[in-house]
Amino acid sequence: MATAAVMVSSASGLLAMLNEPHPQLKLHALTNLNAVVDNFWHEISTSVPIIESLYEDEEFDQSQRQLAALLVSKVFYYLGELNDSLTYALGAGPLFDVSEDSDYVHTLIAKAIDEYAIFKSKAAESNQGASLVDPRLEAIVERMLNKCISDGKYQQAMGIAVECRRLDKLEEAITKSDNVHGTLSYCINISHAFVNLREYRREVLRLLVKVYQRLPSPDYLSICQCLMLLDEPEGVSVIFEKLLRSRNKDEALLAFQIAFDLVENERQAFLLNVRDRLSDPKSQPLDVMEQGTSEAEGAQNPNATDGNNLTSEDVDMTNVAHVPSGNIMDPDEVMYSERLAKVKGILSGETSIQLTLQFLYSHNRSDLLILKTIKQSVEMRNSVCHSATIYANAIMHAGTTVDTFLRENLDWLSRATNWAKFSATAGLGVIHRGHLQQGRSLMAPYLPQTGAGGGSSSPYSEGGALYALGLIHANHGEGIKQFLRDSLHNTTVEVIQHGACLGLGLAALGTADEAIYEDVKNVLYTDSAVAGEAAGISMGLLMVGCGSEKAGEMLAYAHETQHEKIIRGLALGIALTVYGREEEADTLIEQMTRDQDPILRYGGMYALALAYSGTANNKAIRQLLHFAVSDVSDDVRRTAVLALGFVLYSDPEQTPRIVSLLSESYNPHVRYGAAMAVGISCAGTGMSEAISLLEPLTSDVVDFVRQGALIAMAMVMVQTSEARDSRVGTFRRQLEKIILDKHEDTMSKMGAILASGILDAGGRNVTIKLLSKSKHDKITAVVGLAVFTQFWYWYPLIYFVSLAFSPTALIGLNYDLKVPKFDFLSHAKPSLFEYPRPTTPPAATTTVKLPTAVLSTSAKAKAKAKKEADQKAAMADKKLVQESSSVAPTSEKVDDKDIDSMQVDTASEKKSESEPSFEILTNPARVVPAQEKFIKFLEESRYVPVKIAPSGFVLLKDLRPTEPEVLSLTDTPSSMVSPPAAGSATAQQQGQAAAMSVDEEPQPPQPFEYST
Repeated sequence: MATAAVMVSSASGLLAMLNEPHPQLKLHALTNLNAVVDNFWHEISTSVPIIESLYEDEEFDQSQRQLAALLVSKVFYYLGELNDSLTYALGAGPLFDVSEDSDYVHTLIAKAIDEYAIFKSKAAESNQGASLVDPRLEAIVERMLNKCISDGKYQQAMGIAVECRRLDKLEEAITKSDNVHGTLSYCINISHAFVNLREYRREVLRLLVKVYQRLPSPDYLSICQCLMLLDEPEGVSVIFEKLLRSRNKDEALLAFQIAFDLVENERQAFLLNVRDRLSDPKSQPLDVMEQGTSEAEGAQNPNATDGNNLTSEDVDMTNVAHVPSGNIMDPDEVMYSERLAKVKGILSGETSIQLTLQFLYSHNRSDLLILKTIKQSVEMRNSVCHSATIYANAIMHAGTTVDTFLRENLDWLSRATNWAKFSATAGLGVIHRGHLQQGRSLMAPYLPQTGAGGGSSSPYSEGGALYALGLIHANHGEGIKQFLRDSLHNTTVEVIQHGACLGLGLAALGTADEAIYEDVKNVLYTDSAVAGEAAGISMGLLMVGCGSEKAGEMLAYAHETQHEKIIRGLALGIALTVYGREEEADTLIEQMTRDQDPILRYGGMYALALAYSGTANNKAIRQLLHFAVSDVSDDVRRTAVLALGFVLYSDPEQTPRIVSLLSESYNPHVRYGAAMAVGISCAGTGMSEAISLLEPLTSDVVDFVRQGALIAMAMVMVQTSEARDSRVGTFRRQLEKIILDKHEDTMSKMGAILASGILDAGGRNVTIKLLSKSKHDKITAVVGLAVFTQFWYWYPLIYFVSLAFSPTALIGLNYDLKVPKFDFLSHAKPSLFEYPRPTTPPAATTTVKLPTAVLSTSAKAKAKAKKEADQKAAMADKKLVQESSSVAPTSEKVDDKDIDSMQVDTASEKKSESEPSFEILTNPARVVPAQEKFIKFLEESRYVPVKIAPSGFVLLKDLRPTEPEVLSLTDTPSSMVSPPAAGSATAQQQGQAAAMSVDEEPQPPQPFEYST
C-alpha cells in the first residue's frame, strides 16, 4: 500500500471517491488528498466546490469537516488566494498545526497575525474591545504565542504580542524569560522602533514599568526613563526619595546617575516638576531628639558601619544650621538633605552645565589661524561673509567662553552695522553658553539700561544682547526669565522686541509658561513684521510639544496678518507646538498642508517633521515625498525633502538611500533639501554613504545648493578624523580653496565659512547629536536644528545650531560630584580619534616667481644630468642601508610628488609603523561617538562606574575611600571663580575683566558703533 501511495500519478481516483455516498470513502479520499495536495493541487482545484460542500455539510462528522477545510485552504494557498486560504484554515481548527515547519503554515501564520493586528487596531480605535475579532483567528494567534513562549523564543513572542496588542502575552513572555532585564530592554527598543501609535506605545511603557517594579532588584534607570516618556514626574520623585534616603551610599550614587541621564533628554519642564516634588528634610523638636541621642550616636559611629553604609564623615553637618531654631534633624535627615541638594542641582541642569563649561574651557583646541585666514580673505565690503565669519567664530568657540578672536579684531568687528551688529552681539551668547551665574554681567555693556548711563546706544546691540542671554540660558532660564520679560515690557523698539522674544523663547523652552506666552502674544498683535516673526517662533519654543489649542490661535492670526515674516514665524511656531505628538497632530497637519498660502504649507512640512521626529514613520515619509515632488511652491518642496532628515535621524542609514534620487533632481531647491536632510539625520556619524551623496553636491552648478551641501557635509563630518576617512582632509582643503578664491560667489563662500565653524565646533569637543545615549530625543537639539534651518530666510537664526551641540567627553564623578583623576583605556589607535593637527602659518617666502624662458635643448640636457645625479645618490643610499643593520628598510618606490607631500607621507608612514594599538586616557577626556565602543575601565582601577557607560557623566564607586583623591577640572573660567558685584560701573568693568581668562587676557569687546 505504501508503495502504491508513493507511485500515484494522478489524484483523479481519489477525487472520484468524494462523490461516493459512504462517509468512510469520503474520509479516505480527503485523508489521502491532503497527503498529496502539494503535488496535485492543480487537479484538486477542479473539485474545490465538492470539497467545500463537504465542509459545509452539518451531517458530516466535525473532524471530517475540518479536514475538508484544511484541504481547501491548501488548494487556495497554492492558487495564491491567501484570504480564502486563511478563512478555511480557521475552519480547520486544531488540524491547522502552527508548529508544522512548512511554507504553507509560515505564510498563513504571518497572514493571520497581520489580520489579527488590523482587527485589534480597529477595535482599539472604535473602542469596541475585541468584538470585531474572529475568535478562531484569535485562537490561532494564541496558539502561536503559546508555542513561542514554550519553545523559549521570547523575543519572537514579544514581537507578535506587541504587534497584536496582546499586552497580557507580552507580560507573560517577559516574566517567563531567562533574562528579564535583557528582555525588558529589548521590549523598550521594539516599542520605539515598531509601535507607530503614540498612545499604544504609552500603554506598553506603563506595562513595562509595572513589570520592572515587581522585580526583586528593579532597574531604576530604565523605570525613570519610561516614566519620563509617560510624563509622570510623581513616580520619578518617589524613586529618588527612596534612593536618597537609603543608608547605602551606592544607591545615592545611582540616584545621581539617574538624574544626569534624565537631564540628557533636555525636558526642562519635566525635570523641574520632579525637582519640585521632592520632599524637604524633616526636622524634629530638640527634646525629641535628645531622647534618641544614643541611637544617633550609634548611627554615627564609624566602627558600627559596613563598607556601604555612611559614616559621619560622609554627612555634611553644616546643613543643620538651616533648620529653624528649636528644631534639629537626625543624622539620616542631614544625610538626605545633603543628597537632596545635589540631586536638585543636577535636575536644574546647573551641575552638568558647570562641568561641561569647565571641560570645554580646559580642553579647548580651537585653531584661531583658520579664523584669521577667513578674516583676511573676506572682502571688507562683503557684509554676508563678514557676518558669516562672526557666526563661524561663535560656533567654533561655542560653550568654551573663549572670545579671543573678537577682542583681537575690534576694529574689524566694528564694521558690522544694523542687523550684522545684532548678530555679532548675539554671538557672545553662543560662546558663553552655560554661564548661568555670570551671563547677565557678561552682557551688561550691551544690555538695555533703564537708568542714566551704561548700556549700548544701539538698539541692534541691545536686541542682540537679549537674544544672547537666551542662548546662554537656553533650556535653563529660571534665573533670567523675569529680566527678559521686563526688557520686553520696557521697549517699543521692534529690534529690541525681536531679541527679547527670541531670548524668552530660548530661556523658557517647553515650559508652557502662560504669563510669558501672553507677553509674547501682545508683541505679535502689534503686527510689526520684525518683532512679529520672532514672537511667532518664540510662542512655538514656549509651547514645544504641548499640542495645545494655542496652535489654533496662532493659525488664525497667520490667516489675518499680511506680513510674510510674521506668517513664516507663526508657521514654524505652530510646527514646534506639535513636536512629538505623532498621530494627534494629523488634523492640524492636514489643515496646514491643504492651505492656499505656501508659507503655511511650508509650516505644515515642519509640523510633519517635528510631530514624527525620530520615528521613521512610513506614513510621514510618504506624505513628505508626495509634497517633495508635487507641490507648486519651491519653498514647500525644499522643506518637504529637508524634513525627511528629522523623521529619519533615529535610522540614519535609510536617509541617503531615500533621498538619493531627489539629490539628482532638476530642481535645485529639491537638491538643497536632499543635502540638508542627509546633514540633519546623519549629523556626527561620519557615514560613508552620506559623504558620497554630498560630494557631488558640493560642486553643484547652483550656488545655494553648494552652500547647503558644504554645511551638511560639515555636520556629517564633525569629529571625524582624517585617519578614519581621508575625505575629511580633502573637504578641509576644499573649504580653504573656496574661502580664499576671490572669484567664488558669496553664497558658496558663506557656506564654506559656516562649514569651517561647524567642523571645529565647541573647541573641537562637541558633536551634533539628536538622540541621547538612552536612544530618546534630545528635545532642545531637535528644536535647535529645526530653527537653524530657517537661516535660509533670517541669518541670525544660525546660532540655534549651538543648541544641538553635545560635548563628547567621559566625565567621571565621585560621591561629592567632583572629578577625580584616574586612567581608562581606549582600545584603538590614537590617530583614529585624535584632534585635527593645528594649521601652520604660510612660510615667509611665499612670492611666486614667473617661470624663466628656457630653450628645449638646454632643458633636456639639464634633465639628463639631474637624472644621472639622482641615480648615483640612490645607489649610495642603497649601499648605506645595506651596510647599516640598525636602519629600517625603506619603501621600494617614491611617488613623483612635490617635496611637501613627500614629507607628510614619510611622517605618516613612520607614525603608522610605531603607533600603538591603544591609548590611556585620563578623566575627564574627549571621547568621540565612534570611539565609545573601544572604551574600557582598567581592572585595577580605584574607581568603578555605577552604570557601564562609555561617555557622558558617569558616577563612580570609590573602592579605596580611605586614600586621598586627586581632582581634575580645577582650572575654570575666572568669571566663574570670582563673579563681580552688580550695580556700579566699576563692577561692570570687573565683570568684563573677569569674563574671560585665557592667561589673564583683557576684557570682552566693548560696544562698537560704526561711523562713516
